[in-house]
This record gives sequence, C-alpha cells and structure tokens, in this order.
Amino acid sequence: MQDEAGAPLIAAHDTPTPPHTTPEPSTGTPATGGTDPVASRRRRMLFLLMGATAVVAYAADQVTKIWAQNTLTTGEPVNVVGDHIRLNLIRNAGAAFSIGNGATWVMTLVACGVLVFILRTARRIGSSAWAVALGLLLGGSLGNLTDRMVRSPGPGRGQVVDFIDYFGFFIGNVADIAIVGAAAFIALLAMRGVGVDGARPHQGRHEAAAPDPQGGGTAHV
Repeated sequence: MQDEAGAPLIAAHDTPTPPHTTPEPSTGTPATGGTDPVASRRRRMLFLLMGATAVVAYAADQVTKIWAQNTLTTGEPVNVVGDHIRLNLIRNAGAAFSIGNGATWVMTLVACGVLVFILRTARRIGSSAWAVALGLLLGGSLGNLTDRMVRSPGPGRGQVVDFIDYFGFFIGNVADIAIVGAAAFIALLAMRGVGVDGARPHQGRHEAAAPDPQGGGTAHV
C-alpha cells in the first residue's frame, strides 16, 4: 500500500544503478606523464654511444700529442707520404691556418660555446648516427680545449699541439680530424634529412590515411 499520494514506489535505500560504461582503450602513455621505458632505454644507449665515441676521440688525440712531443723535434719534419703528408711539430696559438694567433682566449671561448651547443643538442638525440657525429665533435673539441687550458703560456691561452702537415698547406692533429669528420657526417645527415631526434621527412611518401571510397576502413593515399 502506498503511504502517500504521489510518493515514489522505489524505496529510499534503493539507489539507481549507474549505466555500464566501456573503458576507453589505452593509448599506451600513462596519464601521469610517465616516459616509455623502451624509449628511455634507447636514449641511454645513445648517450653511452656518444660518450664512448667522445672518449675514444679524446684519448687518441691526447696520446698522439704526447707521442709527438716526445718523438718529434720542432723544425725537423718527417716525411710520411713523400713530402705531401709529413709529421711536423708546432705549437698553434690560434685556430686552423693559424687564424687568431693574437687572440687565443677567443678560441677558448669558441671551444666552450661548441661544448654548450653539443650538450644542449644531445638532449634531443634519437639517432645512432647523430650520436657518433656529436661524440666525434665532443671528443675533438675537448682535446683542443684541454691544450688551451693546461699548456703554456697559461690557462685559456695555451698553445695547441699540431703535428700532421697536409701538403704544406696547414698542420693539424687528431682532434682536428675528429672535428672535420664530425662536420662532414653532420652535413651528410642534414642532406639526407635525418634530424637529431632521428626523424626523417615524409617527402615523396604517402602515409596519411584517408577513408576508403569503397567503404570498409581506410586507404593509404
């Protein structure tokens, strides 16, 4: 029997059951903004590759400079490939081609700026090729910067040890080889359109999905 006219027939303790909802499919990315463990692991491996490349380039530069100082005599070049490639020990206060001999500290600041650029760029690294290129650039830059900081006449003004004479045109070292190799590698990657993060352009590729005109899913155009 209904207690009052117009009173609901559902008891006060009987609450309606909410409609069943289907959970949305997961996109694979945590809602809390967590990073993909596979991507993180790959990023760590690329950092290790860059670091290992830098260490090898730096060690090769420093070892060969020590060898050159202990073996060669300034002003007494040694022919390696005729008189085209020679071992000719000098101390260079400037950059390549003896540019900036009177402003060694400027070369030191430039080297520091290059290091900052490398470290900032490495934060976006996603390509093994870029890891090697940046590693060569880092190792070579550190090699010459070490000379600037620890050799005479003093910190920031130190002279770089050069000993590889190319055709009598200019004299360099292993660090210079690493830097030039890195520049060539980076130029090649840029020509191929490979970004620091490993992304490639889609020019000439049709990867966008469009509705299939005959129905049933999508068609690649």
